[in-house]
Amino acid sequence: MEVSGYTRLAGFLANPAKHSISPKMHNAAFQALGIDACYLAFEVETDELAAAIQSFRTFNLLGANVSMPFKKEACQYMDELTPAARLIGAMNTIIPRENRLIGDNTDGKGFMASLKELSVDVLGKTITILGNGGAALAILCQAALDGVKKINLAVRHPQEKKALQEKIVEVKAQTAVVIELLDIHDVVAMNSALAESTLLVNGTSVGMAGGPSGSPLASAVVIPNHVFVYDIIYHPRKTALMLAAEKNGCSTSNGLPMLLYQGAVAFEAWTGQKMPVAEIRAIVENS
Repeated sequence: MEVSGYTRLAGFLANPAKHSISPKMHNAAFQALGIDACYLAFEVETDELAAAIQSFRTFNLLGANVSMPFKKEACQYMDELTPAARLIGAMNTIIPRENRLIGDNTDGKGFMASLKELSVDVLGKTITILGNGGAALAILCQAALDGVKKINLAVRHPQEKKALQEKIVEVKAQTAVVIELLDIHDVVAMNSALAESTLLVNGTSVGMAGGPSGSPLASAVVIPNHVFVYDIIYHPRKTALMLAAEKNGCSTSNGLPMLLYQGAVAFEAWTGQKMPVAEIRAIVENS
């Protein structure tokens, strides 16, 4: 691409940020559609976040993404939050509109969109989610908004259950979902939850390269072969959870489809054009 005086800037705020696939993904999409814009990764410290977001106003950015560890803190610097971001309590996308910054969360939307591509139907059904971090809660909230009947939410640390009760009450008040809070270490409860589930989602960091190794589930937990296992980790491409599930005859996916589709949702919000997903997928998968 040729940079000119008319080139718009988009970016990514995180720490660390240099590892992100997002610049490759969005720059390829800009080029494919002939959009005069450039996407860069910005690695900032926590005490620089407010100034960094203010600079987005100053430089009239086309749009931006926000990732760990800023998804919750960035909300306070927005002029407005979308219903999804407000319900989740975290954001990953900044949408500039007429000198205002709107915070959105496309993680859950991207996840639900990727399920369609994977031919996994969860509407009106039961799913189980492992973890209660930003991505796990985004998936929970969007699944509830879209019409999932019941969500089993399994947490690794029992002391976190109390803090989650308020969020669960809030989600239930805005949707028709049933949410059951479980201890991930309770083998009987987990086996029961998976027996009734269509989908299992790993929203924890267990199995991620550089993170805790192994599977987030105890070895005595059996994943029935009717359950689709979706691990939102994409490095490594095959986690211990996925390998164990495949041995049981389960279909699986890593987190690359979610990464692709959450980016596509943000891209359309910034540009008004649909990301050429089929073309960009190869870039994401080979990164």
